[in-house]
Amino acid sequence: QVQLVESGGGLVQAGGSLRLSCAASGSIFWGYTMVWYRQAPGKQRELGARKPRYGSSVYADSVKGRFTISKDNAKNTVFLQRNGLRSEDTAVYYCNTDPSNNELWGQGTQVTVSS
Repeated sequence: QVQLVESGGGLVQAGGSLRLSCAASGSIFWGYTMVWYRQAPGKQRELGARKPRYGSSVYADSVKGRFTISKDNAKNTVFLQRNGLRSEDTAVYYCNTDPSNNELWGQGTQVTVSS
C-alpha cells in the first residue's frame, strides 16, 4: 500500500522560504495528478497547488507567484517551494492525489510563519 510522508515544515519568518517534500513509498506520481493541500487553524483544508500528469501547474490565487510545485518521478517525491511566506501561510500542509484518496492522507507538515 502506498503511503505519503510530508516533511520540510518548520518555523520561518515572514518573507522567508521553505521547501516541502512529499515522499511516496511506491511509484504513484507518474500516473496521478498530485496536489499540495493546506489547512490553517480553524479553517477547512484547501488546495494550494496542483501538478497534473500533463500540462501546466495550477495554484490557488493566494499563493500564485510565490509557490512552485514540482515532482521527481524517479525519486517518487513531490516538492513545494514556498517563497515570500506570509503569516496567513501558517498551516499544516498535506499532499495527496486529485481527486484525493482518503487512504493517502498523511500526518502533514506544520509550517508556522512569524510576522
